[in-house]
Amino acid sequence: MAQPTCWIVYNGNLPQKKFMDFAEWTARAAEKKGITPSIIKNNELLVSFTNGKSSISGRYENSSPDFVIFGDKDVFLAKQLEKLGIPVYNSADSIEICDNKSRMYQTLADHGIPFPKTIIAPKVFGDLHDYSHYPAIVKEIGFPMVIKEAFGSFGMQVHLAENEQRLLELMRTLKNTEYVFQEMVGSSYGRDVRINIVDGKAVACMLRRSESDFRANVSFGGKTEPYTPTEEQVQLAAACAEVTGTAFAGVDLLFGPDGSPLVCEINSNAHIRSIYECTGIDVALPMMDFILDDLKRRGSVHE
Repeated sequence: MAQPTCWIVYNGNLPQKKFMDFAEWTARAAEKKGITPSIIKNNELLVSFTNGKSSISGRYENSSPDFVIFGDKDVFLAKQLEKLGIPVYNSADSIEICDNKSRMYQTLADHGIPFPKTIIAPKVFGDLHDYSHYPAIVKEIGFPMVIKEAFGSFGMQVHLAENEQRLLELMRTLKNTEYVFQEMVGSSYGRDVRINIVDGKAVACMLRRSESDFRANVSFGGKTEPYTPTEEQVQLAAACAEVTGTAFAGVDLLFGPDGSPLVCEINSNAHIRSIYECTGIDVALPMMDFILDDLKRRGSVHE
């Protein structure tokens, strides 16, 4: 019987090595599990509409894999692959939930999952002219305040407002960008926990700590160390994966003032090199095991 085949999709417009690194890392794991991978740029798969019908055109229009590992956030491409009957991991809807922080926090709130006090910035068209919502936000959240752009990764679109002047400056600069206002959790300043969840189970965990930034991200100088999570942290991370529909996810947790964990965010496209370098655990291997088991349940592959 032929080996299962998979496409590993990454964003062709992102030149940084860490994006290609994820694709290459998961490709090696696929090969170890007897899967034949192809690494494909998202711009080699074009979502096309002709005579009222949708299809994939471009370089790979006449081929189809057994499944796709979607290491990108091109949601409409992921949706189109699903429309063609190809299993996509993670699903388009789960990627969309995690990619948009406003939708992510609404989803978490719908299921009673704890996270810092958050307000979604009102929709703005063009420049910001009406600041009438500003006093209510300051009264509700106070300073310092975290401003998170709805779309962003590696902490690069997360800002800190220490006072009113900085907050107003950020609001003017962001204008019609979607973002949220969020409470700063002082008890977790510069540190968080990353738990990688696969099929509802914690497979790897690390503590991230920064001595120089309120963000613990490695991209901003955060250091990592292996960490044994509490049962409460594991259950919370697993619940996040469940409610967002992610088969596998990197869940970032904060340390609340009373010691209880709070959700920072959920990553549906979590990069896995840093947690491997920290813990020695290759998260891609259990990811492949889950996918093969899921395909068997679907009847897509056989023993």
